[in-house]
Amino acid sequence: MSRVLRLFLASVAILLYTHGALHASAVPETFSGIVKLRAKSVVNISTTQVIKEKVKPFPFLPDMPYRDEEKKLRRQSLGSGFIIDEEGYILTNNHVIDKAEDIRVRLWDETEYKATVVGRDRKTDIALIKVEADRPLPVAPLGDSDAIEVGDWIIAIGNPFGLGHTVTAGIVSAKGRVLGSGPYDDFIQTDAAINPGNSGGPLFNLNGEVVGISTAIFSTSGGNIGIGFAIPINLAKDILASLKEKGFVERGWLGVTIQKVTPEIAESFGLKDRRGALVTDVTRNSPADKAGIQRGDIIIGYNGKTIEQMHELPRLVASTPVGTPVTLKIFREGRELEVNVVIEKLGEGIETPELVIEKVLGLRTKTMHPAIAEQFGIRDGGAVLVLGVAENSPAQRQNIRKGDVIIEVNRKRVTSTEEMASVLKGLDTGDTVLLLMKRNKGYIYVSIRLE
Repeated sequence: MSRVLRLFLASVAILLYTHGALHASAVPETFSGIVKLRAKSVVNISTTQVIKEKVKPFPFLPDMPYRDEEKKLRRQSLGSGFIIDEEGYILTNNHVIDKAEDIRVRLWDETEYKATVVGRDRKTDIALIKVEADRPLPVAPLGDSDAIEVGDWIIAIGNPFGLGHTVTAGIVSAKGRVLGSGPYDDFIQTDAAINPGNSGGPLFNLNGEVVGISTAIFSTSGGNIGIGFAIPINLAKDILASLKEKGFVERGWLGVTIQKVTPEIAESFGLKDRRGALVTDVTRNSPADKAGIQRGDIIIGYNGKTIEQMHELPRLVASTPVGTPVTLKIFREGRELEVNVVIEKLGEGIETPELVIEKVLGLRTKTMHPAIAEQFGIRDGGAVLVLGVAENSPAQRQNIRKGDVIIEVNRKRVTSTEEMASVLKGLDTGDTVLLLMKRNKGYIYVSIRLE
């Protein structure tokens, strides 16, 4: 063997060794230390709900007098949570305890307590509950979700399928995921196994700090396929004091309807980089209206922070204290301008896109993310999912159902509740709305006359 060849093989061996050593040092040998340290702070949550259902007695006897009867059904559900204060305060998902008449919390030692709701926030799907324990409880420290990076190790502890404490591990697959579940979507995506019952449980970093709250999965089977989502703990930290003191969250309000800036839109408006949030509507007498914000403005900065993606703006506005003056950087007609705005309080009566749709058609809706829509056979973007139908509404009379997916409104493709509300806003009483919907595996048109 020649000297050159021997040197080459030796170099390869050194490279392989150092690569293997580097790889081995990056992979923890065990997560048992973190589990032993933090597992006792994770709790199992069981709830009982009473569901009222209308039934028609003897529908098969046409001669019987017709009357409605209400049947009460008791439904139980399971979830997870984690203790954040030794006095018994517990964070979980709002959907875990929503509409529950009875909430039970079971600790690591099988001790069970009845819990009460301290505060909840449907927009972020976060709830704070409390148990009256007879001893100080072990606490899960809250970390910094902004500090985690894609590729970092993550550990999930929860109560999947009611099995009890279960530990899974994986990595942070992505950050800033928007699923269309609410206006403040900012999910951490992970491949750590998350299944039904994990909802409300913590994601830990390697320091044993909570960086996320397990909340949803993307699945074609109902079980884990390696795509789970968690609420960043920083989002919970922002609203925790308000939940504890008031029971609800007071948010800032700007008063604009926005949409995503696509490469095509950026080019059309003369914006060099695809960034910001495009203003499609300005609410009358809102802070934005008072400051002179116009339809067609692109908001590219908020109080010194660059707006890269549309979904970043609502979260920044919501977390701004009411009455705070802020500076918006906007792009208008080829120029960058700065506009001063005083943030006001977001009230329940504020006309959100979802509220517009509910007022006009009697439909409770949410935006369906393109990845979810694709599972329904819709491959050209998102859609609008029907979550519920109001009784005696125009939509109910036309037999629109929960689970229908709206694709077009008056022959215009809609990919979000914002786009659907924009079409409906231009209609008057007596006008007709033509909806194209996906139901099961087929498509149907439904025509509704507005009342």
